[in-house]
Amino acid sequence: MEIFDLYDKNRIPIGETVVRGGKYRVVVHICVFNSKNEMLIQHRQPFKHGWSDLWDITVGGHIISGETSSQGAERELLEEIGLNISLDRPSLTVNFTSGFDDIYLVKADVDINTLSLQYEEVKEVKWATLDEIISMIDDSTFIPYHKNYIRLLFDMKDYMGVHKK
Repeated sequence: MEIFDLYDKNRIPIGETVVRGGKYRVVVHICVFNSKNEMLIQHRQPFKHGWSDLWDITVGGHIISGETSSQGAERELLEEIGLNISLDRPSLTVNFTSGFDDIYLVKADVDINTLSLQYEEVKEVKWATLDEIISMIDDSTFIPYHKNYIRLLFDMKDYMGVHKK
C-alpha cells in the first residue's frame, strides 16, 4: 500500500494523505542520458498495471508520504533499476489534473549490464536515441507521450531552466 501526501493548487502540502489516488499528488520521472545522446528506457512488465508491456522513460513513480520529490526520485531509481544517484531538484515540472509531474534529467554513462531490475516493474532496459523513441511511439510500443515532450527532454538535458547558457 502506497500513501501519498496531498497538496493544494499552489503545491503546498495540506497535511493530509491518501492511499494511492487523490488530489494534487506528486509523480516523479527520471530520464538518464548518456554521452552518446541516448536515453535509458525501460520495458514495463506485461503483467504490470497501467501501460503494460510498453517501453517508457528511464524510471517513474509516485512519491510516498513524507518524501520530498528528490527523495522519491532517488528511491524510484534505486528500486526499479538499482541505480543510486543523488538528485537535487527537478529540471522541470508539468502540471496535470490531479497533481504535478516532476521531471529529473540526469547525465550518466551507465553500464546497463550492472543494473538490478525490479522484477515486478521492469522487464528490460536499453539505450535509445530520440528518433528511436519517436518511432516506438509511432509503432505503439512506447507509452504515447506527446512527441514534443520527448523532444523537450532531449533538448533540456544539458540545461537547467529555459535559457541556453
